[in-house]
Amino acid sequence: MSAPIPFIPWLQMRLTAHGFACGAIDGIVGDMTRAAIRGFEASKGLPVDGMADEDVVAWLRTEGNPTLAALRSSSSTVDEDTRAIVGHREVPEEDIQKIALVGNTWPRQSGVSSFYGAVGTNQTTIEIPFDMVLAWSKTTRARKMTLHRKVAPSAERVLQRVAQIYSAKERADLGLNLFAGSLNVRRMRGGSAYSMHSWGIAIDFDSERNQLKWGAPKARLSHADALPFWQAWEAEGWLSLGRARNYDWMHVQAARL
Repeated sequence: MSAPIPFIPWLQMRLTAHGFACGAIDGIVGDMTRAAIRGFEASKGLPVDGMADEDVVAWLRTEGNPTLAALRSSSSTVDEDTRAIVGHREVPEEDIQKIALVGNTWPRQSGVSSFYGAVGTNQTTIEIPFDMVLAWSKTTRARKMTLHRKVAPSAERVLQRVAQIYSAKERADLGLNLFAGSLNVRRMRGGSAYSMHSWGIAIDFDSERNQLKWGAPKARLSHADALPFWQAWEAEGWLSLGRARNYDWMHVQAARL
């Protein structure tokens, strides 16, 4: 039997490898890790209870390995290595057996039409809880955002959290006071598919200092002082293209890649 693997970093690495980003592989069960567990459970038809139980661990170990997958399909018994991981005592038992989930699991980009409906429909407006101006017209106050009804309450919670985390001066320094768009029915740049903005499930901030092809550290929102901002979105299941792919740092969306 191989040596036991510290459970939480292993869990984070496997979830990330299967497309459910956990952020930093740091051994800490944060909101992003919890959201990733729930998303993985849903994708495998497992009970979506946020528990990293033996079924979740077994799927993570066998996924992508035809031999192990065949063994799994023929037996419900979890192998000894898996039991060693689940039973590893460097992490408290309650963190292994019951990782509580908060936040949302949004669809993949390929499934947004079935989840959200036709582009430009089911929209509502939310009040912005701090001072914002239009990124392209800085003398024009932005008081509301238009978003899909399914994501609007989540976005409101995040923006309220941002208002609590940062002072007005800090928001201005980061460019969080510069609204660069939400609902906009259009095709993706250089392509035929609709942008996530077409469903009102994406928001852009400070487009001037976070241009589409800019990566870290050139993009302003790639800097360390923006981390709490991104974590507030990730706690609700939203995805930063900058954090995921290191481009388009202005953008956050309620859809997975």
